[in-house]
Amino acid sequence: MNQYSREKIAINVCKYRKSHNLKKEELSLILGFDNSYISKLEKSSINITIDKLDKIANYFNIKTIDLLK
Repeated sequence: MNQYSREKIAINVCKYRKSHNLKKEELSLILGFDNSYISKLEKSSINITIDKLDKIANYFNIKTIDLLK
């Protein structure tokens, strides 16, 4: 995954998380991810798998592609 894609995902995950008034740690725990996973994701420092991207999208009741736009 390239840096541009990581940054788009980071921006969108942050936007949806904040719109649901969730802390990074709370979202990580809700989704069953490592405690610091969302923090790393929002810093664009890790690559996300499709499975995890789908899990985030499903939680926010959006299409997975919406996290890449």
